[in-house]
Amino acid sequence: MREALFWDKLPEHKVQCRLCRFRCRIPAGGRGRCRVRENRDGVLYSLVYGRAIAEAVDPIEKKPLYHVLPGSRSYSIATVGCNFHCRHCQNAAISQPTAEMVARAGFSLPPEDAVERAVAEGCASIAYTYTEPTVFFEYAWDTARIARKRGLKNVFVTNGYTSEEALTAIAPDLDAANVDLKFFSDATYRDVTGGELEEVLATLRVYKKLCIWLEITTLIIPGLNDGAQDLGAIARFIVGELGPDTPWHVTAFYPTYRMLDRPRTPAATLRRAREIGIGAGLRHVYVGNVAGGEGDNTFCPTCGKTVIERSGFFLRGTRPAQGRCGFCGEALAGVWK
Repeated sequence: MREALFWDKLPEHKVQCRLCRFRCRIPAGGRGRCRVRENRDGVLYSLVYGRAIAEAVDPIEKKPLYHVLPGSRSYSIATVGCNFHCRHCQNAAISQPTAEMVARAGFSLPPEDAVERAVAEGCASIAYTYTEPTVFFEYAWDTARIARKRGLKNVFVTNGYTSEEALTAIAPDLDAANVDLKFFSDATYRDVTGGELEEVLATLRVYKKLCIWLEITTLIIPGLNDGAQDLGAIARFIVGELGPDTPWHVTAFYPTYRMLDRPRTPAATLRRAREIGIGAGLRHVYVGNVAGGEGDNTFCPTCGKTVIERSGFFLRGTRPAQGRCGFCGEALAGVWK
């Protein structure tokens, strides 16, 4: 265990967690919504510090982050737990743990060891991913600070529910994030995830204010968020509040976990979503979870030529030079060095 950050004492040995936007009030002996932060005699503890449930070396494109050191490798880690309870979670086996799983699952991986493994594998970054990095914040932040000293970047793959206080604290050590913007309906957000749309939008604005590089992912689920109105609203929000250079990843849904009643996302729906994003003014819209097509490639927003050609998560050809288009010299948005 490790005493948690961002919490307040309340009467009768209760505590209030300030780490994420749920701001759980937790009675003595209870746990927060994430299931991995526990109130023991009026003190809040993280139950997953230094205990990983997953580690892998991934292409940075798998996060997906297409404008962060393209073609590099990212050492990726997670603990159990998540503050969302998404009915379509692809990693529910580790994101929705039982109490016994929290106590027993995983393996010891202190921050120093995680960074050493990343360096040994030739990775350029560490990604805090697979579940929700907010709920293992203390572990992620300690790792990120060590990684920064070793010259590595740090990236979050997140549902966008971190509190402004916590995000501001880690901002000097966090280079980029891919944030899920799942729906543009508060009712759907509440029903499918348990979260609130406005809280996610507020978090995205904080990322923008803190100058942390952002890429947005929307998993397009037939019948829930695949209409032109919803997709257009998401695209306009990104353009208007995050900026037209913000990449938007529109990805295919596959039936899983507690959402087996929906079909796979047709490729035509993804192509239409990409067209909606480009029509709204976005300069980089990518299609994910399907094979083929130009939706994987990065185009120069000025000359229109292909700067990075991809096949799945791997690069087939590149023409960027020091963060600029190799054809016309236009600066490319992102983290390139």
